[in-house]
Amino acid sequence: MKEPSRRLLWERRTQTPLLVLAVAFAVAYAVPIVAPDASARVHSACTYVEWAVWGAFAVDYLVRLALSADRRRFVRTHWLDLAAVVLPLVQPLRLLRLVATLVLVGRRARMAPQIQLTTYVAGAVVGLLMFGSLAVLSVERDAPEGNIKNLGDAVWWSFTTMTTVGYGDHSPTTGLGRFLAVGLMLSGIALLGVVTANIAAWFISRFERDDQAERLQLALIRELQAEVRALRGEVSRLGGAAEPAAAPAATALPAAAGPGDLAAQRGATSPTP
Repeated sequence: MKEPSRRLLWERRTQTPLLVLAVAFAVAYAVPIVAPDASARVHSACTYVEWAVWGAFAVDYLVRLALSADRRRFVRTHWLDLAAVVLPLVQPLRLLRLVATLVLVGRRARMAPQIQLTTYVAGAVVGLLMFGSLAVLSVERDAPEGNIKNLGDAVWWSFTTMTTVGYGDHSPTTGLGRFLAVGLMLSGIALLGVVTANIAAWFISRFERDDQAERLQLALIRELQAEVRALRGEVSRLGGAAEPAAAPAATALPAAAGPGDLAAQRGATSPTP
């Protein structure tokens, strides 16, 4: 079996397990933020789960690299996957592990042919809202001048930021929080552009299908008209050929005899006295 086929088989088989691990990572990331008063054992377990998920994605990258025929080309074309795997090692922050997991899940999801654009955009919106809210809450909750103190405020801020509304009632005050805000704004604009382009493409394709159907109907109507003209010409040709053939038969008929002719015939046939 060829190596590209082996890598493709590996990606298909590991897609669902990695998505399940990503959900586990989301839960492990959310629990310490939503429940900061949880026991130290819960926090430690969540940290272990986060690193285990990161390790699974790192192993997945190494296996795909080993199964690739051209490894240099694989590294060049999958540099974002490599950055997402290496960044948490350089500076093991929970935020970097969050970004790495989002990047890797997104890369693997786009490889799945059965996932449509609408589903991907919807999942990206939900993921950005959830992780953006949790991330800004974790960095702004303990800020002295912060005004995002609970999950409701964080979700509201994330929604208004992604939609570029920006009411200003809640805003980050720390440098990391503002960095998150910039990323969320850019992501929201990008997703809005994708949705707008998708809707426009749908309308254009619909109009093109209607126009193509109308052109097909016109072509069929023209073809029927041509056939009708041909049939009329054939009928006219057959009718013109039948009239000359009927004329000699009419001249061969005997002429009608008049009264004088009948009398002459009787006189010729009558006996002489």
